[in-house]
Amino acid sequence: MGMTVMDHTAHDTRTAHQAHAGHAGHQMGGVTWGAAAKATLHCLTGCAIGEILGMVIGTALLWGNVETMILAITLAFVFGYSFTQFAVRKAGLDFKPAVKVALAAYTVSIAVMELVDNGIIALTPGAMGAHSSDALFWTALLGGFAVAFVITTPVNKWMIGRGKGHAVVHAYH
Repeated sequence: MGMTVMDHTAHDTRTAHQAHAGHAGHQMGGVTWGAAAKATLHCLTGCAIGEILGMVIGTALLWGNVETMILAITLAFVFGYSFTQFAVRKAGLDFKPAVKVALAAYTVSIAVMELVDNGIIALTPGAMGAHSSDALFWTALLGGFAVAFVITTPVNKWMIGRGKGHAVVHAYH
């Protein structure tokens, strides 16, 4: 009895992005924790730069807690999106589509990270009144980032596994 070799290329209905994601260990349902942690770390980098800058500016200008937090959160989103935007623009995407990719890739991740991080800062006794020269300021801020990383990583894993969030960016790497 002879064996028939089937051409599976005609039956492969995956998108180019899904095919690429599979090669990077991000195939739907098979997302690794390492991939999720890497996506979260990328997000955390932009958030941390923006948030630290906002907190330092706000406290240096002796702004109130609300104004300082608004600035810090705004800059966290700006830097988080900018890093992604820069990367996909470098890969050849025009400005408007690059904005859409950045928004799709990181909105949920940044929002979760900012909610957790700022919640921890707000709930840490004395942290909201601490100045950037105080150890409590940095302990609460960095501790908030650490907890936000731990909570956001499973969110990113879940999203990447469904082709959302950071998975959107992989087509451009």
